[in-house]
Amino acid sequence: MSLMAKKKYPKNHLHPRYWPTWLMIGSLHLIAWLPWPLKMAAGRLFGRLAYWFARERRHFTEVNVRLCFPEQSPQEQQQLVRDIFRAGGLGVVEIATGLVRDVSFLKDRITFAGREHLDKALAEGKGAIILGIHFSVMDLGGALHGLFYKVDAIYKPHKNPVFDRFILKGRQRHFDQMIPHHDLKGLVRRVRQGHAAWYSPDQDFGRKVSVFAPFFGVQAASITMTARMARMTGAPVLPLRIHRNPDDRTYTLEYLPPLENFPSGDDVADATQVNQVIEQLIRIHPEQYLWMHRRFKTRPDSTDPGLY
Repeated sequence: MSLMAKKKYPKNHLHPRYWPTWLMIGSLHLIAWLPWPLKMAAGRLFGRLAYWFARERRHFTEVNVRLCFPEQSPQEQQQLVRDIFRAGGLGVVEIATGLVRDVSFLKDRITFAGREHLDKALAEGKGAIILGIHFSVMDLGGALHGLFYKVDAIYKPHKNPVFDRFILKGRQRHFDQMIPHHDLKGLVRRVRQGHAAWYSPDQDFGRKVSVFAPFFGVQAASITMTARMARMTGAPVLPLRIHRNPDDRTYTLEYLPPLENFPSGDDVADATQVNQVIEQLIRIHPEQYLWMHRRFKTRPDSTDPGLY
């Protein structure tokens, strides 16, 4: 850790530098215990506020929607942007619920389809690579999934050590092991031992670890790690969708059949297949995907100034 980072994040977790973090953690605890209708109302309010005040994120979202849904009119695209922020606001209160509470009180609100695909992989001792997707409900979805299966998950530590401890402690209650994103050997070892590992490959991590493959018809930097892990472990790759239903109180989880002829040995073909299944699941509820990140920040031509 650099000297600057040490100054930024003191070792003493009660240092005044962390007081805003502790306030935020306290607020998340409060939100987690609100009655469900009030919790959802708070989420919708967060979404409206973010739409008006998180201007940079709104810009990223508008660009992504314009690129990925060219068939929509400008009015339809703008409504989708608003719906995305609404879903994101609901995701905030769901994150609080998943990190703070035992979510077993939600079990009767879950429809979980396609479980036979993961059951088969685990019964055969192959392990499995769970293809997760960054939906706004993903954090709560991971907790709901943990009511049925204790799987491993990849995580990237937060730079703020107090907030990182809070997040990690919350997620550890729902997953078997949390594996740092840089620990590829540890991940491969766990899958080879027959465990299932949750991995989300749908963000732009730069050209060094990616190939370019179409995503909603746009060339996107697509990481090759999914195919690499499948090749190293021999485990099937199972796409998982997690959606909030329109009533804002029930949830659908569904495993799709494992990817066929994967990996093929062709990185671009494999990345294209992964992107296609991710796109397929996003289109079910496009407003629930995290369009606020710069999915297309890395361009095939390194001299391209970018789309944002």
